[in-house]
Amino acid sequence: MPVFGRLLTAMVTPFGKDGGIDHSEAARLAAHLVDDLGNEGLVVNGTTGESPTTSDEEQAALLRTVVEAVGDRASVVAGVGTFSTEHTVHLAEQAAAAGAEGLLVVSPYYSRPPLDALEAYHLAVAEATDLPIMLYDIPHRVGLPIPEDLLIRLAAHPNIVAVKDAKGDAVSSSAVIAATTLDYYAGDDGFLLPLLGVGGVGVVGTSTHFSGRQARAIIEAHAAGDTRRAIAIHQAALPVFRGVFATQGCMMVKAALNARGWSVGDCRPPMGTVAPEMLETFLATLHHLLED
Repeated sequence: MPVFGRLLTAMVTPFGKDGGIDHSEAARLAAHLVDDLGNEGLVVNGTTGESPTTSDEEQAALLRTVVEAVGDRASVVAGVGTFSTEHTVHLAEQAAAAGAEGLLVVSPYYSRPPLDALEAYHLAVAEATDLPIMLYDIPHRVGLPIPEDLLIRLAAHPNIVAVKDAKGDAVSSSAVIAATTLDYYAGDDGFLLPLLGVGGVGVVGTSTHFSGRQARAIIEAHAAGDTRRAIAIHQAALPVFRGVFATQGCMMVKAALNARGWSVGDCRPPMGTVAPEMLETFLATLHHLLED
């Protein structure tokens, strides 16, 4: 079993009517994702958790809430990456103190540091705590990929154990998987099965707020060698895997959760609300997968 498990969800952050974090709803959602949908881990304070709009204090408090809710039943991974090495190290230390069991570290975004500086950034975070680290390779958001040779060098650090792969290049990913012991997780829900096919271990999902059982079934069918079943489940779930990104992922997840009886609030600005017709389409897609 990979250190973080195989099925993880990048959890949204519930907000109450006063605009602050709703810790009761956060604990309830975390328990649902683990106990009802089979998640073996949760990523807290990631982009889907709206980390760019939450304060350091809010992030620490949310981590403590989720650790208390599910920490004995699932791994809790803290998103800590920023465009500042000093701030990222601070968040890593804060996450360790709050009880996180791992760190998700995105590359510095917007600033696009040169490769030697990018390497130094990741190594500084890896040295900050003893927690295992999942690198987040998402070039379309960060502005640059983590090159294959750098991933291979970073894999030599004992605390760097995994990659959340949103690069969308299975050939590149397979080359790194072959050259290292890094656990590779799909960073795009629809990429789960293709990544498993080249040696990946699982997914850090967004639509898995709803489709966790289907994602887990894909992983289990593939592990059992039942490729035909894995493909069938993948094809059935693909409209949901893709539909959650018809607009920004955290917006769609929150809107759909609210429509299905949860109370997670809206996203903080600059994120907005989902157009009614877009939400209706996604809800119909969910219904078809989950209830038909």
